[in-house]
Amino acid sequence: MQTIRSPFGLLQAGIILLTIATAVIHFTRNFPDPMFILNGLGYLALVAALYLPVPIARDHRRTVRYLLMGYTAITILLWIVMGSREPIGYIAKIIEVILLGLLWMEASQTRTVEFRKDQVA
Repeated sequence: MQTIRSPFGLLQAGIILLTIATAVIHFTRNFPDPMFILNGLGYLALVAALYLPVPIARDHRRTVRYLLMGYTAITILLWIVMGSREPIGYIAKIIEVILLGLLWMEASQTRTVEFRKDQVA
């Protein structure tokens, strides 16, 4: 099954902007704590793999999207368990919950396109 990429639009721009925002927050938290730096780098690597024309990721966009969703969910859960309850933490989690919603919307759109393509073939 071949995935048809929808044109780059507001949904994808929102995903990229929210991912960059949460990465920047993690880079600036407790700098130079390696855990926060690695978390920010993980966000950037996954969003790059999702949208840049990286040959190895091009055929696995759906998997990369679900990895980014899981990564975001784990980040939220770990914050609930052991994160500091400061305003920036709550802001980051709001951003991440919205990011999860946008990724879910994009996944739903992609599944619909794949389903329609399978019916035509």
